[in-house]
Amino acid sequence: MTMTQGRIDGLDKPVSRLVLGCGWFRPDDERVGPLLEAFLAAGGTALDTAYAYGGGASERTLGQWLKTNGRRDDVVLITKGAHHAKDWSPRVTPEVINAELTESLERLQTDHIDLYLLHRDDPGVPVGPILECLNEHVRAGRIRTFGGSNWTPRRFDEAAAYAREHGLQTFAASSPHFALAVAHDPAHMGHFIVSDDPEALAWYRTRQLPLLAWTSQARGFFSAQLDPAAPEVHKRYARFDHPDNWERRRRCLDLAERRGVPSTQVALAWLLEQAPDVYPIIGPSRIPHLQDAVAALNVALSPGERAWLNLEIGRQP
Repeated sequence: MTMTQGRIDGLDKPVSRLVLGCGWFRPDDERVGPLLEAFLAAGGTALDTAYAYGGGASERTLGQWLKTNGRRDDVVLITKGAHHAKDWSPRVTPEVINAELTESLERLQTDHIDLYLLHRDDPGVPVGPILECLNEHVRAGRIRTFGGSNWTPRRFDEAAAYAREHGLQTFAASSPHFALAVAHDPAHMGHFIVSDDPEALAWYRTRQLPLLAWTSQARGFFSAQLDPAAPEVHKRYARFDHPDNWERRRRCLDLAERRGVPSTQVALAWLLEQAPDVYPIIGPSRIPHLQDAVAALNVALSPGERAWLNLEIGRQP
């Protein structure tokens, strides 16, 4: 089974439609190597990590594997910086970007990042100095292109306007939370959630900005193995514990049974078809789960099925 590919402005490599999330990677975890090999063998190219993941363990583990196996040139390396502090106070400044990017390059044992994402935003900071800083790193060859995780459409538009006025490169990709299940997160955490936001989704469809969706599978919420009656389930899935989401899950399992495919594939197929350029970030730790996600690329849903899954219509298609 071969993975489909897309393109992101500023990159000369194809970007696999599924992005492998590497946040859980640790040096002593024996699952890392086989999973990376399986992902690349399936046609995967895009690997996602961040400065903040595991106190640097994720970046170091990934960097060492790429160097040891000589696979750096085969992948689109994505990392993120400028995450909020532990008390969730913003840290999106040129100084933080410069420091964290330098350390990320060292950890990843590479001279450049293909796609560098700002992990959070600080709407109180003017976009100009941030763009100037990122463009300087592009010119220096330390990053190929850049984007924003959890940035709002309004801020992306501000950045695009500034870039046009000053002859700069602007954001080439976005990474918000997006899944069939609608997350209910506290606003202070700095998350931007596209799910159940028709205006934001319409903006993405119009701009056709590549969208790298994190928590794309709602942490297994749509798995048929999940037991909604188990008390620990509601604690584990607190952000998704809402009647509308349980109804989405019920419909997803129903449609999956009728189509003869796993429910997790139906939920992922729904996401892949929401905008022209969606790249779900998946986080499997086992090869069968990876294979299940890749197979979702071959599941096509009708407009009626997509609307029914998202509670936009009441009658089953």
